[in-house]
Amino acid sequence: MDYQKTAQDVLLAVGGKSNVSANAACMTRLRVGVFDQSKADIAALKKIDGVMGVVESGTIQIVFGPGTVNKVGAAFSELTGLALGAGEAEADVKSIAQENKGINKEKHNGPVQRFLKRIANIFIPLLPGIIAAGLINGITNVINVSSGGALSGTWWYECIRTMGWALFLYLPLLVGMNAAKEFKGSAVLGALAGSMSVASATMPLLTKFHNADVLLPLTGKVFNPGAGGLLAALIAGIFFAYLERWIRKWMPNILDTFFTPLLTVILGSLFALIVIQPIGAFLTNGIYWVLNFLYSSLGVLGGYLLSAGFLPLVTLGLHQALTPIHAMLNDPAGPTQGINYLLPILMMAGGGQVGAGFALYLKTKNKKLKRMTRDSLPVGILGIGEPLMYAVTLPLGKPFVTACLGAGVGGILASLFHLGTVSQGVSGLFGLLIVVPGQQLLYAVAMIGAYAGGFLLTYFFGVDEDRINEVYGKDEK
Repeated sequence: MDYQKTAQDVLLAVGGKSNVSANAACMTRLRVGVFDQSKADIAALKKIDGVMGVVESGTIQIVFGPGTVNKVGAAFSELTGLALGAGEAEADVKSIAQENKGINKEKHNGPVQRFLKRIANIFIPLLPGIIAAGLINGITNVINVSSGGALSGTWWYECIRTMGWALFLYLPLLVGMNAAKEFKGSAVLGALAGSMSVASATMPLLTKFHNADVLLPLTGKVFNPGAGGLLAALIAGIFFAYLERWIRKWMPNILDTFFTPLLTVILGSLFALIVIQPIGAFLTNGIYWVLNFLYSSLGVLGGYLLSAGFLPLVTLGLHQALTPIHAMLNDPAGPTQGINYLLPILMMAGGGQVGAGFALYLKTKNKKLKRMTRDSLPVGILGIGEPLMYAVTLPLGKPFVTACLGAGVGGILASLFHLGTVSQGVSGLFGLLIVVPGQQLLYAVAMIGAYAGGFLLTYFFGVDEDRINEVYGKDEK
């Protein structure tokens, strides 16, 4: 491609030099600000060699694709006499981050990522309740221990505790409901599927008849609804959705209203009891074994690997597999008694990105990158890392790697300090709100360690000014 000619053709199509108010290049698009939109010939733009598409959104956004846009943009900037990235057409950090995130999502959007996204969709609507209940359980436990149970039996105190207890007791119902809905089944039937994992002494399966327990086939043991945990509820909800849709295909319309849900529940519950519950128990035990191995057996090495490797999982879309795991770890009835030891280690990954951002801001001479980093850092410190990752470190490559490696320092400290959270849903500075009460100072020390690791590795090994100018364009001298 003749980049100079392409730039000249673009300039002509947007109404000439006198009509251009600004120009900026992001990862895939040349954004051109014009004084008079009517002078731009959009049809002509679309026919220019190398143009993949044109978007009109305040500015004229001409899609060239990665790499090409920088070369066309540089030639276009020379023709207009405006610095690339200057003026009102410059995209803000949020829009660039969203665009880069979308590009990354398209690149890593295979069947595994799509399936995990659906699993995340099941749990994300439940996060407000999980956050509230987790905080209630954590805070009231501290109150009980520190006060010797002084508030026990007080009506308003026990009312609040009931909310924390209820969410996790009946969470399998909500998981089964959302699972069935996500996989195009009836939500209420999914809730019934999840009920198989609710540990209640009044469950008929757990009732004694003639002083004898109800024993299951194959195992000859009493049913343990909590053994499969949330994973059994998740799998059962999905299974009920597929079973309902299959039955509905051959059920006559006149009988569908009555017999489709009835057969779904009867057949689905028997299958869930005999097959899904053992599978859920096996998977749950396997997950806890792996996490215990990483956390206890590997110790600081496990902490380093988890924190350093988390954001690469995010870029691949595989981090969504951790959503149900966090919910299980925050369950007071689980093996960790509601303390999530995994989340603080993973939160250190964002600290490494913040440290890298400070290093880039201090060392680079590129004014556009400085502005992008300056705008990304405050929200990154608060725990919203997408602008910093997708608009700054990931497009540059090397700083993303050094940020991840540096974050491992925080992971080591989080592991050494045995940090835990009583809930989830926030990160960064806001993580102080959900760590186990009394661990706030240690959490801050670990996060500062992640900052320092990301900063030092990026400052000395991650700043490549040529690459920065290639991605963000050279400043006008």
